[in-house]
Amino acid sequence: MAKRDYYEILGVEKSASKDEIKKAYRKVAIKYHPDKNPDDKDAEEMFKEAAEAYEVLSNDEKRQRYDRFGHQGVGGAAGGGFGGHHMNMEDIFSQFGDIFGGGGGSPFDSFFGGGGRSGGRRTRKGTNLRIKLKLNLQEIAAGVEKKIKVNRLVVDPETTFKNCTTCQGTGQVRKVMNTMLGQMMSTSTCPTCGGAGQMVDHRAPGTDSTGMKRSEEVISIKIPAGVAEGMQLSMSGKGNEVAGGIPGDLLILIEEIEDDTLKRDGNNVVYELYVSFIDAVLGSSIEVPTIDGKVKIKIEPGTQSGKILRLRGKGIKDVDGYRTGDQLIHVNVWTPKSLSKEEKELLEGLRESKNFEPSPTKGEKSFFENMKEFFGA
Repeated sequence: MAKRDYYEILGVEKSASKDEIKKAYRKVAIKYHPDKNPDDKDAEEMFKEAAEAYEVLSNDEKRQRYDRFGHQGVGGAAGGGFGGHHMNMEDIFSQFGDIFGGGGGSPFDSFFGGGGRSGGRRTRKGTNLRIKLKLNLQEIAAGVEKKIKVNRLVVDPETTFKNCTTCQGTGQVRKVMNTMLGQMMSTSTCPTCGGAGQMVDHRAPGTDSTGMKRSEEVISIKIPAGVAEGMQLSMSGKGNEVAGGIPGDLLILIEEIEDDTLKRDGNNVVYELYVSFIDAVLGSSIEVPTIDGKVKIKIEPGTQSGKILRLRGKGIKDVDGYRTGDQLIHVNVWTPKSLSKEEKELLEGLRESKNFEPSPTKGEKSFFENMKEFFGA
């Protein structure tokens, strides 16, 4: 199922300010909050969907990538081991607590005596890992599977845990305070276990104080066709692990290796073709490189320098799979810089010929007009 547009989810325009996005998210989140819609799976999904949209649109860098590349640009690639933002309920409350006017709890906690959702153990998540992946033009155009080595923190299998002695396994500690209004109870994350509710009971040699160790793992990454420089993909659960929690994500930043002959312009590929004066005048059949290999094209007699030829469908597929770009061939007529005596005499004999006098017709477009036509300027 295709992911919905983040702006549509929050009900805002693409030009919306940060404050407008924040207000819109709070409105949607409160409408679909689980405490207000108990046992309503649809409402819970709407709540998570809104949190995912806000997590991207409230971040300037992520919002720019989303505006340019869509869901693919912020780790929303479908299939190939990539996931979007798998946020659970506790992640949302802890990450966006300020939206609800509190320190990570539910805005409806007051109706339940101050306990509510924030009274349970907080789910911890391991830190994310970031890598750069360089791809050539052919790999970008076709999509590719890469195997890479990742050095990540994992929980040693020989490490055992026990309930935290400070919070008794709840992950939180409560304090009773005497105020002029009477006794009031406050809840905070356990300072001993950091909210995990667990402590290391036995750790194996070579592990750190939390029972973790470094492990090198070979991970297979499937890159979809059409990715671009600066795009970031994510693999859920392939980051660092954390004791008593869920692993972080592996974030893959795409870098393009510049091709020697073909230049990328969006989904189009541009090739600079140099032809001799003779081929331009008489016409010729010339072999040119494409992403898929070499093809022959026809140079019509009388071809002018600056003409742009199009090979439809020979460009790069859109990352969402909706369209494929073209290959644009920019024709340059090569003028020799040095001539032999015989060549000069031959050309001098043609100098006075009327056929060699520049006489462009109204139907012949200038280079600027060609660029406007092909690039939609």
